[in-house]
Amino acid sequence: MTASSTPATSTASNATGAHSQEATTVIEGARGRIDSLDDRIIGLIQERMAVSAAIQQARMTSGGRRVNIARENEILARYSTALGKPGAPLALTLLELSRGRI
Repeated sequence: MTASSTPATSTASNATGAHSQEATTVIEGARGRIDSLDDRIIGLIQERMAVSAAIQQARMTSGGRRVNIARENEILARYSTALGKPGAPLALTLLELSRGRI
């Protein structure tokens, strides 16, 4: 079969992994929603980073340390409780983005 005579479902399968037009439509719609959610998540992470920078600056200006380990442990526990085992590495990544490596 040539590329020009390939059925639409074969093309859909290559792009989405689906084997029917109905599934392709569902997947494409859901991917659009995921992309939108990812954009919002990225924006929230950037906002979190800015708030964290303000906290660090205030803490250091007052003579404190840049990082509050007790607070970071609270965040790790919160993410682990909410998301299970994968929550801790996610929290660690967010903390690293927000304060840099220590």
